[in-house]
Amino acid sequence: LSLMHTFQNHIYYVELSNDICSTVVLFSEGEVRSQLSEQLKVLDAQLEQKTQQLQDLSDYLRRRGEIEAEYARSLEKLSERFTLKTKKKEQSDQSVAQSWTVLLTQTKQESRDHSSLSELCSTTLTQRLTHCIEDTHRLAKKSKEVGLQMQDELLKVTTELQTVSALKTYHQYHTECLAAEGKLKEATRLEERQTGKSSDLGLGQSAGQRRSSVKKIERLMEKRQGKVQETQLKCTKARNDYLLNLAAANAAMNKYYLEDICTLIDCTDLGYHLSVSRVMRGYLSNRNRAQQNLKNGLQQLDASVNGLDQSQDRDALLQAHNTAFCLPFRFQHQAHEGDQVCEVSADCQVRYEMETRFQQLQSRLASVTLETEEVSKTLKATHTALLDNICDDDCNPTPDISATLSLESTGDCPGTKQSLAKRRANQQETEIYYFTKVKEYMIGSSLISKLQAKHDLLKEAIQKGNNQIFFSYQEPICLHHEGIFRVPGSQSEVNHIRDAFERGEDPLTDSECDIDSVAGVLKLYFRGLEKPLFPEEFFNQLMECVQIENMTERAAQIKTVVSSFPRPIIIVMRYLFAFLHHVSQYSDENMMQPYNLAVCFGPSLLRGAESGDAVTLQPQINALVKTLILQHESIFPGPSELPGPVYEKLALFDYVARSAAELSFKQGDHVTLHSKASADWWRGEVGGVKGLIPHKYISISEG
Repeated sequence: LSLMHTFQNHIYYVELSNDICSTVVLFSEGEVRSQLSEQLKVLDAQLEQKTQQLQDLSDYLRRRGEIEAEYARSLEKLSERFTLKTKKKEQSDQSVAQSWTVLLTQTKQESRDHSSLSELCSTTLTQRLTHCIEDTHRLAKKSKEVGLQMQDELLKVTTELQTVSALKTYHQYHTECLAAEGKLKEATRLEERQTGKSSDLGLGQSAGQRRSSVKKIERLMEKRQGKVQETQLKCTKARNDYLLNLAAANAAMNKYYLEDICTLIDCTDLGYHLSVSRVMRGYLSNRNRAQQNLKNGLQQLDASVNGLDQSQDRDALLQAHNTAFCLPFRFQHQAHEGDQVCEVSADCQVRYEMETRFQQLQSRLASVTLETEEVSKTLKATHTALLDNICDDDCNPTPDISATLSLESTGDCPGTKQSLAKRRANQQETEIYYFTKVKEYMIGSSLISKLQAKHDLLKEAIQKGNNQIFFSYQEPICLHHEGIFRVPGSQSEVNHIRDAFERGEDPLTDSECDIDSVAGVLKLYFRGLEKPLFPEEFFNQLMECVQIENMTERAAQIKTVVSSFPRPIIIVMRYLFAFLHHVSQYSDENMMQPYNLAVCFGPSLLRGAESGDAVTLQPQINALVKTLILQHESIFPGPSELPGPVYEKLALFDYVARSAAELSFKQGDHVTLHSKASADWWRGEVGGVKGLIPHKYISISEG
């Protein structure tokens, strides 16, 4: 557009009036030729610039490929060096070895990524750029040829506009037209003078002379007017031809400067930007893939670092060398010449001595235990301090360069080295103290184990207990009580027990209660529910199940109906009917067969037909409850299919497991209980690990 405006500054039109009525075209053909030549120079310079850019980019990628190849080879050598060392040794399952393996794998992947980038830069991308340079030169050459042709056509049009016969003819006819109009005007003035003379002469001139003079003037006027019309017609035609040629020349000029130049530049740049874009996209794609692989590798390395576990590595080491670290067989008692006694005896003769020795041993054990506990507390504190000192060592992430430079400029580096040396010295002192306490703790705990073993044997011998008593189990007396759940208890005592339970108290711990009253509380609870335990909308389906004669099919149909009950109701039913089945197993003593229990609990559990005949439906209800008692294991899902309630407790004290079956925890930890293993132990989990939990170390969590 700027070139068009420049050209229009040199081609303009001037309308002249008065004596000269013509259009004059003024322009400089030399300047137009110079401008067109400048256009070709600009396009050549643009070609040179593009070629240089492509060449520089190709050189950059080639050099980048060399650098990436060198870096990839260095990483590969580094990885192979340590991978071979690892293969020569036995494979280890320890967490540190796994982290080391992940690091080497990530290094290999990084080497492959850099090698891939090197191959891409050195061959594929540079080859594309070479093709792009060739295409750019070829297209520029062809575009220049077309441009030269278009410029020649444009110059031909502008030259013809000046030299073509239409312009000369137009000028010639316009001149003739002006001359004819001048002669017509002279003839008109002549006629006016002739008319004036005739009036002055009057009658002196004959009529014949006057008519002859008038006819001459009329013929002259007709001739001159015809000549003017003829020349005007020729001038109009010539002017029209010239204006048409002028419009065509201007249109050609506009077309070239407003459209053809842009088309030529687009032809010159055909595929240039697309080729560069493909090269850049290929480079970006490879780099993004390498970055993603690096990110994934670092995430795996981070996961392996988070999985570093000292206890796990210790267990793996012991498992891998089980022969060296396994516990030897117990020392067996070696009887002498037929002696069959193989346990500590506290007969009358040695009872006093054994009791005295037991008391001394008990006192000694308490003293050593207290000393060892104090050593253990000191050991834990020292262990924590030592780990903190190790964490504060110089293995922390390196600070940024600006911070390092600021430290160097302020002269703090010597102080930093002194501080590091001081920390190292303190760490070594802490290590010495730590191992001293470790030694004391191991000696003390070893002494405790020996004293405890003697203490337990003496205690068993003195109490004349069994050799091994782990848990005791005694069937509750209530299961043998005749008429349980059938014989009503004291109503006042039933109400007292119920009120105590509703207040969150346990009235059965400190006082002895009547068994019938306690059993009455259970029946009262189900009878007092606003909605019965069995949902009323399933009453008819349950009654239909009772009509099935085959007990197995009946139980299966009842299970189908019960499975659609809400989960909490199913859990309560599972415990209730398992308990009633347990009660019925002592029916030879308590006289409560499954049918008797069904009669006692049926009306409290099912209340479906409000308008029906309750007396008529009672046998079906009793039959249904009896079936549930007898077939409870097949009807209700087991704990694996539908877990029961889980209780959350708080640890009151720290506890260290003494065997693989027990769990360790700290004061304040949340402990989840599943079931009671004995009077002193619970089955539960801490932090997702399942095991045994001591009863005296936990308490109900607040809230």
